[in-house]
Amino acid sequence: MPRALGVPPSEPPAIEGTFRLSDGRRLGYAEFGRPDGPLVLWFHGTPGARRQFPPVGRRAAEELGLRVVSVERPGVGDSTDHAYPVLTAWAADMAEVADRLGHDRFVTLALSGGGPYALACAHELPERVLAVGLLGSLVPTAGEDAVAGGLVALSARFNGALTALRRPLGRGLWGVVRALNPVAHVAYRGFARVMPEGDRRVLLDRDLEGVFVDDLTIAGRRQFQAFVNDLVLIGRPWGFRLADVRVPVRWWHGDSDPFVPLDQAQRAAALLPDVELAVRAEESHLGDFAAVDDALVVLARLCRGSGP
Repeated sequence: MPRALGVPPSEPPAIEGTFRLSDGRRLGYAEFGRPDGPLVLWFHGTPGARRQFPPVGRRAAEELGLRVVSVERPGVGDSTDHAYPVLTAWAADMAEVADRLGHDRFVTLALSGGGPYALACAHELPERVLAVGLLGSLVPTAGEDAVAGGLVALSARFNGALTALRRPLGRGLWGVVRALNPVAHVAYRGFARVMPEGDRRVLLDRDLEGVFVDDLTIAGRRQFQAFVNDLVLIGRPWGFRLADVRVPVRWWHGDSDPFVPLDQAQRAAALLPDVELAVRAEESHLGDFAAVDDALVVLARLCRGSGP
């Protein structure tokens, strides 16, 4: 699929491919940084796919000697569509991925809708996950830990409909993404202008525009189901209590986030036994993308046992 007119180029990952799981499903992935470094599993936002890793993170991974592997969730890009019954089921797949990569232990780093998946791995694989990094993570919408309100909470309110219409909604979104590809630059800029100021600053960055459009273009070539899959799972009880996540969690969150307001992030963080919440002044939801390099520095220290 050719690059849309006006969209800045984005450097492709050095390594891309698919992992074949034991049940025959496939998960697409892209790799950044150093292949011999400690493993960081990056979980993209919602929507997103394997190339949604910003240039500042790619440079930091190289400088810090980290091996960052971005894994596509089921139903987007090269990943087989699959409806997990609960978020915790993702962890078993990530254990297989880490085995395939030759790592006993690893850290996770996640943006927005990837956050719940990172926490699920920490809960299910405490002997393997060294630490979790969260960038503007979504928070629980249902169950005893529910703290979400506003737009994110709609995934719980309408969960029955989302579950029943999972496939047709995914196909509809896929059609929209494919239709907009020839005018991606114009559509992207129009979307950026209606977003909150903090998000607009991020979206109008030329390098990040290249990454976002490249990621969605690659992701939408075959399917775009993962967006709906995420909404379904995030809108259900996650299958674990935040109080039972014993792995260190380091969380970066903007104080002007309209999707996950800071007070909701603070209430969720207060439930975690070992957490540090760094508040980013005058940052919106996507502004936490700019904290990827800071997050990698902290996670590198935790990987190598030199403190928090």
